Amino acid sequence: MPHALFHAAAILAVKAETLALISLDAIREAANRIGSIAVRTPLVRAPFRGVADHRSGREIWLKAESLQPIGAFKIRGAANKILQLTPAEISRGVITYSSGNHAQGVAYAAREVGAKAVIVMPSNAPAIKRAATLAMGAEVVDVGVASSERLARAEELVREQGYAVVPPYDDEQIITGQGTCGLEIVEDIPDVDLVLAPVSGGGLLGGVAAAVKQSSSRAKVFGVEPELAGDTAESFRTGRIVTWPAELVSRTMADGLRTQSVGERNFAHIRAFVEGIITVTEAEIRAAMRAIVSTARLVPEPSGAVATAALLFHPQELPEYRKAVAIVSGGNVDPGLLAQVLSVGKD
Repeated sequence: MPHALFHAAAILAVKAETLALISLDAIREAANRIGSIAVRTPLVRAPFRGVADHRSGREIWLKAESLQPIGAFKIRGAANKILQLTPAEISRGVITYSSGNHAQGVAYAAREVGAKAVIVMPSNAPAIKRAATLAMGAEVVDVGVASSERLARAEELVREQGYAVVPPYDDEQIITGQGTCGLEIVEDIPDVDLVLAPVSGGGLLGGVAAAVKQSSSRAKVFGVEPELAGDTAESFRTGRIVTWPAELVSRTMADGLRTQSVGERNFAHIRAFVEGIITVTEAEIRAAMRAIVSTARLVPEPSGAVATAALLFHPQELPEYRKAVAIVSGGNVDPGLLAQVLSVGKD
């Protein structure tokens, strides 16, 4: 490794070790706090043929975050953050930068507390997510496709208007809120062996892993992302946060997983609690979407199907298990895309 690269990796490792990790007690407090906004989602049995049928001795359960009020897990972190704002902050309004699901989570939670919500969205955000965000009363500001553009515009508006920022992932309260998903998993299946979660910015994976590992020493946790947006897999492999260009991560159909790099706080949790990161192909994502619809009768968006894709197509990268949970992180899929995916069975 070149000296400069080694030095950068060493600095990151020290920084990751100094970042405080969220506690199980904090996640439990968040679960109580957000109960009036987010719902406790069910675990749906998915007896995928040849993988988790009666002959295999394995059980696969899907954590149906697609059944949240906004159709995605993002409402957990957004609610946990917004419900801890001061009255003065609420009166000024909130702002975030998101491609869709976090935007809806912030818009929904802000509406519940009577706060104005401003959302900076990329121009390639799915129309269904943009429309849903507007329908909840939020103001949408459009920018280019890069994550950096969204952040820069949001910071500009904060300076101008004084909005309270509700980050999409790299924030302690956001991670803690997302961790409530993992808490529910271990409460419902205490002897779970394996938990898989999608990873983009890392809030869901980091929070879920923190909850699972601090509740159950037995379960192993893996993150899953598209190979076309595999920045977290590379970061995990090299031990330092890697940033991928927007034009690369934008290639995947999983629009919720197009973040260019994992957050620093999130990466600290991933390094502390996660066994590995698996990448899946676009064909595998589409096939997993069809399998979820036909077997569990849930409707996933592409981002919500990646964890299941790892179970179905990458068993060699996973440890042996008897009970596994794959998080279906969202179900806000464009009807035309869903029809196209379901009509093609050649992947």
